Amino acid sequence: MRIFHIATAADWQAAEESGSYTTSTLGRTLAEEGFIHASRSDQWEGVRAAFYADVAEPLVLLEIDTDLLDVPVVEEVPAPGISETFPHVYGAIPAAAVVDVRPLEA
Repeated sequence: MRIFHIATAADWQAAEESGSYTTSTLGRTLAEEGFIHASRSDQWEGVRAAFYADVAEPLVLLEIDTDLLDVPVVEEVPAPGISETFPHVYGAIPAAAVVDVRPLEA
């Protein structure tokens, strides 16, 4: 399965250098949040509009192949009052599991 994650270009560059991606969401680490937020293909644009619209630094869209992960991916409701589930990655994402990186236009 393919899932998606919006990242700053700087966070992705750091992940390429270290070999793993550990940013949960904008300004929060995996250690702070407990998982990495992700989206399905039909969700990432809405996530971008809701949470990244005011971000001035360059963003990229990571396409992650879940078959290449060695940590659980769980479909969960992100907050009370929301009925739609989102994939949450419970561990670091190996850079090798990211099969495509697309720059997102401002």
